[in-house]
Amino acid sequence: MNSVDVIVIGAGPAGCMLAGEIARTGHSVVVLDKRDGVSPHSRAFAVHARTLELLDTRGLADDLIATGTITHTLSLWRGASVDLSRLRTPFPYVLVTPQVHVDRALETYARTQGARVERGVTVTGLEQDDAGVRVRAVSSDGTEQTWTAEYAVGADGVHSTVRGLLGQAFPGREVLRSMVLSDAKLDRPPTDAITVNVGGDCFAFLAPYGEGWFRVIAWDRRAHHRDDAPVELEEVRGLLQRAMGTDYGLSDIRWYSRFACDERQVEQYRTGRVVLVGDAAHAHSPAGGQGMNTGIQDAANLGWKLAAALDGAPNVLDTYQDERHPVGKMVLRTSGLTIRTMTMKPAIVRRLRQRLVSALVRRHFVSDLVTRTFSGIGISYARGRGDHPLVGTRVSDVRLTDGTVADALQHPGFLLVAGRGDDRVQAPVPVVRRADDGPSILVRPDGYIAWAGDHTSREWRTALSRWTGSTPATADAG
Repeated sequence: MNSVDVIVIGAGPAGCMLAGEIARTGHSVVVLDKRDGVSPHSRAFAVHARTLELLDTRGLADDLIATGTITHTLSLWRGASVDLSRLRTPFPYVLVTPQVHVDRALETYARTQGARVERGVTVTGLEQDDAGVRVRAVSSDGTEQTWTAEYAVGADGVHSTVRGLLGQAFPGREVLRSMVLSDAKLDRPPTDAITVNVGGDCFAFLAPYGEGWFRVIAWDRRAHHRDDAPVELEEVRGLLQRAMGTDYGLSDIRWYSRFACDERQVEQYRTGRVVLVGDAAHAHSPAGGQGMNTGIQDAANLGWKLAAALDGAPNVLDTYQDERHPVGKMVLRTSGLTIRTMTMKPAIVRRLRQRLVSALVRRHFVSDLVTRTFSGIGISYARGRGDHPLVGTRVSDVRLTDGTVADALQHPGFLLVAGRGDDRVQAPVPVVRRADDGPSILVRPDGYIAWAGDHTSREWRTALSRWTGSTPATADAG
């Protein structure tokens, strides 16, 4: 029998991000995945600003950015676009890169931090009680395994085995069937980096991978193919022609898939000692490219909280549901609105709505709202009564006397950013100094602000003890 602190089922981006987050705190974690290796084919392709900010705090952003194409503009139908360069972030763009690069980066991160990643292992059973969790599995050679842990996490996708073993319903509905996904070579590519357009009864989306290769997502209202039906080059060419008015010189397809677009979300992300993250907890349309990003951000939120629970603060886990379930619901709503705008009937109503949206996004305040929503930098969490307005927001625009907040957050745990000119601070967490006139802030490991104010009031110690389970006396030490 194998025993660890946390078992993660699923070695995709959310699972490996989570494993790395737990392992970096010194706790033992294993990742079990039924696949023998990282899949070279995947649906996700966009890494948004908030995800890049998180990855930057773990030293992962620069290498990942080098694998892809940066785009500052998102074209919406003909004649409308949103300007991502207006985002107030070090990453005012979308990074377009095949998910395989994200998968590899995060699996390397998990292993480097000390997590075990066991591939070719299929989970067959799960039990839990007050003492912990027991997971049964079988390896690819038929060997049966049993793992025990204090907590387990299902990060095993839309068709989650863990969710099924928990008996968790996955309420929602199918939105579209037979969507086409492919990597295509375009000899006359569009000048816009990311392009979306709608035809009379279809739509198409293009995102550049580089060297003439594009990710293509397309849909035909008239098509009713099974998800396992092959995708022909002529089918993709025809969809591009109808939706875009040109096939952009489509000459080759190196990979394709079909899939159904669902909108679903579990009611409870946590069932006792078992928690769900990513697509195991929520599924939605690919519009906006938010799926992988939401899963990685789920993991960043959950990882340090699981570590806190292992260290004696189990109630902190309740805040994972409180903070991330509303985010999942928001993603379902925004991606659903986008896909419905593109596919609604009758055609004249669809065109009128598209013209209305196109007119609105030309206004900066609307465009900024759209980009903040889809990029994730607009996400904030609820704060308590009497808390500073910064509490629950992501840390941003903070200049330090030495280094950056992203660099400082590479150290596991909380970070205290002391206001400029304040007296020397003694604390049980790393302390850095502001170079601007902002307040002192206590930053969570996921980059959100847990407290803000005058650090000499000692209120930050109460906030730290509330999140970590340490006593105020412990927080005063150091």
